[in-house]
Amino acid sequence: MTQQDLLETIEIETGRNPTASVIWMHGLGADGNDFVPIVRELDLTGLQPIRFVFPHAPMQPVTINNGYVMRAWYDVSYGDLEGRSKRPDEKGVRSSQAEIAKLIEREIARGIASRSVVLAGFSQGGAIALQTGLRFPRALAGIMALSTYLPCAESLQREAAPANAGIPVFMAHGTEDPVLPYPMGANSRQVLEQLGYGVEWHEYVMPHSVCSEEVRDIAGWLRKVLSVPNARP
Repeated sequence: MTQQDLLETIEIETGRNPTASVIWMHGLGADGNDFVPIVRELDLTGLQPIRFVFPHAPMQPVTINNGYVMRAWYDVSYGDLEGRSKRPDEKGVRSSQAEIAKLIEREIARGIASRSVVLAGFSQGGAIALQTGLRFPRALAGIMALSTYLPCAESLQREAAPANAGIPVFMAHGTEDPVLPYPMGANSRQVLEQLGYGVEWHEYVMPHSVCSEEVRDIAGWLRKVLSVPNARP
């Protein structure tokens, strides 16, 4: 696997010789720069050095935005976010899943234990974090899914990786979200819990965004899942 085979990324390291990685995917129409500033806001006191990896999604036309070409992890059509679409872009979701899996493998090749890799994402990026992390064949540290939902839910039970059956999942959603309505996140949480996943759920009075209270909760969760390297069986 060469550098040309991988998505372009932005990387920030909190110290020398990182022993943990957080791969963080942006939302529709943004890029890897979107969540770079949050690293400075996170209280990661006591944690080993972490490499934050912010990939750029591919450029592609997005149906719901009149075919405008933008960075997107997959296409979104009219009705997808209301549950009325019969053909969500599963091909696009799985393509992005494969690309993020390559980034995980690169972190492992760079000396990071798989159990010290967190997948994180906002909106579309959070959907890809769930899609990839729950199916990845090696145990990961955790999945952080912000203001998002579970894609390809109907295939998860048969495709779920046994290695990540007990993976910590952090989900957060705004109760006033007009883009990805609150019930989409809440329903996805319910599906995950019915399948046996432990979900740490947070909700905030906010729209489709991130708030300061959420940043504090994210930092607390990262300290918890990354505090003891390789601790998760």
